[in-house]
Amino acid sequence: MSTVIFSLRPDPESDRLMLPLVRRTREPHKSMWALPGGWLGAAEGLADAAARTLAETTALTPSYLEQLYTFGDVDRSPTRVVSVVYWALLRSDLVDAQRAVAGAPENVEWFDVDDLPPLAFDHNRIAEYALWRLRNKVGYSRIAAGLLPDRFTLTELREVYESVLGRRLDPSNFRRLLEGSEALVPTESFRTGKHRPARLYRYNAEADAS
Repeated sequence: MSTVIFSLRPDPESDRLMLPLVRRTREPHKSMWALPGGWLGAAEGLADAAARTLAETTALTPSYLEQLYTFGDVDRSPTRVVSVVYWALLRSDLVDAQRAVAGAPENVEWFDVDDLPPLAFDHNRIAEYALWRLRNKVGYSRIAAGLLPDRFTLTELREVYESVLGRRLDPSNFRRLLEGSEALVPTESFRTGKHRPARLYRYNAEADAS
């Protein structure tokens, strides 16, 4: 089992879409970075195993988890290994709290999705495929909810889309597309700051999340 987990991490200019990698402590590929993962238990479901191995290797619990693909090329490992890979999303406001738990693994580091180092096995290919899947899915679903707090402004939502897609979006067009969406529900709360108060929205729990 392997899992590609995405989250937004703070950057001096704007949040960046990043993923955690684990430094391998044994051969093959000792000391190389790799996606978090582990073995499937004999009496364990696939999704349960993905969540468990992710927690054991990174101390992270995703807010969204989906099976990505099965990778089984004969040359992907010194011995024949077939990996069921999941991809996951984690709200940025939960990362630090989860990583602060006692006993959290120390051999974990976050990397920009567009600037990954050489990874063990075929994990670069897996990460690229997961990123392609995320960037395609964000265009037709409310998958961005997995990267956001429960309540957010339209600006924060747009910035999530920009971080995922890796490009700027026109604020006016983005607002027009979403303000009439049944997936978004305006709340009576506002976020105040240097600029005028911004209304907070939430996702409609009854809307299709797929």
